[in-house]
Amino acid sequence: MEISAAGRLEVRITAADVGKRVSVRCLTEPGAAREKFTDTVGVLTSWDDDVLLITQKSGVSVRIAVPSLVAGKVVPAAPARRRGPAATYRELARVSSRAWRPVESERLGGWELRAAAGFTRRANSVLPLGDPGLPLDEALAAVRRWYARRGLPAYVQTATGAEGTQEALCAELERRGWAREVSAELWTGALAPVADRAGSAGVELSRTADAAWLARYQRKGVGEVALRVLGSGPSVWFATVPGEEASGQDVPGAPAAIGRCVVDGRWASFAAVEVAPERRRQGLAGAVMAALAGRALDEGASAACLQVETDNAGARALYAGMGFAAHHAYHHYREPDGDGTGPA
Repeated sequence: MEISAAGRLEVRITAADVGKRVSVRCLTEPGAAREKFTDTVGVLTSWDDDVLLITQKSGVSVRIAVPSLVAGKVVPAAPARRRGPAATYRELARVSSRAWRPVESERLGGWELRAAAGFTRRANSVLPLGDPGLPLDEALAAVRRWYARRGLPAYVQTATGAEGTQEALCAELERRGWAREVSAELWTGALAPVADRAGSAGVELSRTADAAWLARYQRKGVGEVALRVLGSGPSVWFATVPGEEASGQDVPGAPAAIGRCVVDGRWASFAAVEVAPERRRQGLAGAVMAALAGRALDEGASAACLQVETDNAGARALYAGMGFAAHHAYHHYREPDGDGTGPA
């Protein structure tokens, strides 16, 4: 915290610092016999009526009353990752979007409106990578009309926790009653160590998701639209580990494991890595990713990215063991009174 020459903590932020990354300390129990403090770091997204709103890396917004402030200062933007491939938020957002394309899209200034008949929020949400060219209320009204014409709830996909992410937009959406419905993280890592993992023998690679692959895929009843999304991207590969005919399988005849990878320049985007419950902890997920990574290396990629939910402890441990680490968090905000059904 900021300390004066006399050794006292000082508040050195003002309303003029809205939009900057700050670190503040506040008194949580005024008047208590033993004072208690809490520290908050994030983007100062508003300062109204003696209340600060700070949006943290996780996307959670914290309200702090000005009278409770003990110290505060502006701090540098979140430091660049010290391991793994260097990348900006915008680069990763565009790579991830190209790896999971909607069936239709339309530009609204720097925003991309995406729709795919409701198959996953990623393909049915706005990607705001710039100025929409309209005041925010007008832009959001246009977004809601666009999705309503397609019988879909309106979603906006935002990001937090890295330089250039959208903490301010998150706060504005929440102020207007949009609900943060789903959050996850985008992780990055070097590709070669993934390909070097042992055990990729026996993994079959294909350009298409066949009936067997779809039998293992977690989202059932996949139709034509979903197949178009799954098959979208610059260079798409599907991996399959054939199953063994045995009793006790959760899906008889389905593969033991599957995965998907999209190669796009230097990036390999992994998704849909799934293993039959009875075959877990046998190294199959790592084998699938190693086979896909090897093919991506052959096509000139060197970096890898993937998306993982914050509560998926098993997947997070697996990816961390492969050298992946979180780059930023992303969130889906649903319009007020929207239906909100459908997977992430």
